[in-house]
Amino acid sequence: MSEKTVCPVCPHHCALAEGQTGRCRARGNRGGNVVSLSYGRVNSVALDPVEKKPFARWQSGKFILSVGTFGCNLSCAFCQNATISQVGAETETESLPPERLAGMAAELAPRGNVGAAFTYNEPLIGWEYVYDAAKLLHEAGLLVALVTNGTAELAILEKLLPYVDAMNIDLKTWSAEGYKKLGGDFETVRRTISLAAKSCHVEITTLAAPGFGDDAEAMDEEAAWLASISEEMPLHISRYFPRWKMSEPMTPLATIEILCATAKKHLKYVYAGNC
Repeated sequence: MSEKTVCPVCPHHCALAEGQTGRCRARGNRGGNVVSLSYGRVNSVALDPVEKKPFARWQSGKFILSVGTFGCNLSCAFCQNATISQVGAETETESLPPERLAGMAAELAPRGNVGAAFTYNEPLIGWEYVYDAAKLLHEAGLLVALVTNGTAELAILEKLLPYVDAMNIDLKTWSAEGYKKLGGDFETVRRTISLAAKSCHVEITTLAAPGFGDDAEAMDEEAAWLASISEEMPLHISRYFPRWKMSEPMTPLATIEILCATAKKHLKYVYAGNC
C-alpha cells in the first residue's frame, strides 16, 4: 500500500494515496504532495453588483469581478450552486492565472469594478490561487472579497486574511449536529467568523433551508452570538428554493419574516434574501 499524505487545508484532513483526490474534489495527492487541482482553472466569471454576493454594507452601488473554480468541502443537499461546487477536475474550465485575473479586474475599474470576489464554489479549498491573486489585486489598488463556508484550518486563514477586504460567510445551521449532516464542523466556522471580523468587513448569510436554517429559536441564539462579536454585523437570511438533492417546498415568506424579526432583536442590520 502506497504511503498517504494528509491534506492540511480543512478539518476533513483527507489522507490521500498517490493519485487520489480529496472529498472536496479540488485537491489531490500528486507526487507525494497534496496540491490544488483547481489553481487558475475557472468555470464562472462575471461582473456582478456587489450586493449580489451578497454584501449590503460594503462598497454599495459598485461592481466586483466574480470568479469561481470547482469543488467544495461540504455536501449540502440544498446547495444552490451544485453544478459548480459538487464537481471536480473533469469539469470544463478556462485558464485564468492570477496575473490575468488582476489585469482583467483593473481593466474593468472604469465600469465601477472595485476588485475581485472568489465565489460560486468554495474558495478556501483552493486558497493558493486566492492568495496569489489577492496579492496582485492589492498591488493594483483593488479589493478582494471571499464568499465562503468558512471551513478552513487556522493556518490557511492566517495566510489569507491580510489580503482579504471583505467576507460573506455562510452560517448554514446553528448546531454541531446539523453541520455534521452537511459534512462540516460548527466550531471551525464560528472560529472563522470571529477571526475574520477582527481583520476585515464580514457579513453572514444563513439559508433558511428546511431543518437547517429555518428554526426561530436557533436563529435567536445565532443572532445573539453574532451580536456578541458586533451588533452591526450584517446578517442575510436567504429564502430556500428546491435545489440539488433537496426537493422540499420553498421557504414560506412568513418564515422569513419571523426569522428576520427574531434576528433584529440582536442585530442592527438584517436582510431578507431571495424573496
